Amino acid sequence: MPEPTVGAAQAADHFETYSAVGLLAVIGVMFVAVAFGAGRLLRPVVPTPEKLLTYECGVDPVGEGWAHTQVRYYVYAFLYVIFAVDSIFLFPWATVFAAPGYGATTLVEMFVFLGFLAVGLLYAYKKGVLAWT
Repeated sequence: MPEPTVGAAQAADHFETYSAVGLLAVIGVMFVAVAFGAGRLLRPVVPTPEKLLTYECGVDPVGEGWAHTQVRYYVYAFLYVIFAVDSIFLFPWATVFAAPGYGATTLVEMFVFLGFLAVGLLYAYKKGVLAWT
């Protein structure tokens, strides 16, 4: 039988590493399944009409379950997403920008990203969200 080549040995070592990750994932899934199963078996089940009501911060529910919300709140969420993504992208960019050989590429990527950010801010400005009135 021929001896395994260097590439085959590296592939086997590579799969051994992933088998440890897979085993850990299986153990994690089993841990969660056992915890949920134990909770289901050990908890008391005594349904009453009060327990089946919708819970609203300790206050008895009044009216129907549907409520109208202002559409303008989605714009605030939109602005939050713009600035959150901006801050998340800036930190890794600053570390890569200092690395040799990546300066020009990352600078162009950042200008493209800031262009998208500017379009989002322009949209918010046109909608009047940035006004303090």
